[in-house]
Amino acid sequence: MLWPIYSSNTGGPRSLEVKDYLTIPQAAKICSVDRSTMNRWANTGKIKTHCTPGGHKRVLINDLVQFGKTYQMPLNLSPIDSKSKILIVDDDIGIHTYLKRVLNRPFIEIDTASDGFEAGKKIITFNPHLVILDLAMPNMDGFEVCRNIKNDPKTQGIKVLILTGHGTKENQERILSLGADAFLTKPSRKEEILICLESLLTNINTNWPVKDLNK
Repeated sequence: MLWPIYSSNTGGPRSLEVKDYLTIPQAAKICSVDRSTMNRWANTGKIKTHCTPGGHKRVLINDLVQFGKTYQMPLNLSPIDSKSKILIVDDDIGIHTYLKRVLNRPFIEIDTASDGFEAGKKIITFNPHLVILDLAMPNMDGFEVCRNIKNDPKTQGIKVLILTGHGTKENQERILSLGADAFLTKPSRKEEILICLESLLTNINTNWPVKDLNK
């Protein structure tokens, strides 16, 4: 997966593998500093950054390593290998394929389920941080799956993002009343899905570099 990235130092574009770069929160975590400090270093040019087409700052892993050597700063690189776990629950295999492509990003581990019963098993064995859930499925629909997740003390902390082709106001109100954390309708753009996921994963214990897309 290649995205064009623009260097803040040269202004020229280059294509980078997604796995090559870090967001500001990721870089801050590795340096054991807060985001405001890393943002200040980025804004003053102390650390070399690049920009996505949307204007979001990114730091190349190699640049961060060089930064650590230059300023004799110990780096905790273990978060690079950590994963946020997302379970996709939808009876449409095409949606599985599409979301896997959208979520082909660092720090993400994906599993899938095709109906509510399979989802129940995967929630126990896979233990996801977040579930992307369809509403209309055979055997057990998304309403029941969401109710089961949010009513169980062992799983109620799992974030639930609804992604459905049945985006009526009634369905939205009903599923949110059952504890769903966010609601998107099909088709949703990649950017909408990623921003929503980053927002949901901000305050839970994963290494997802959240809330950096809009900076």
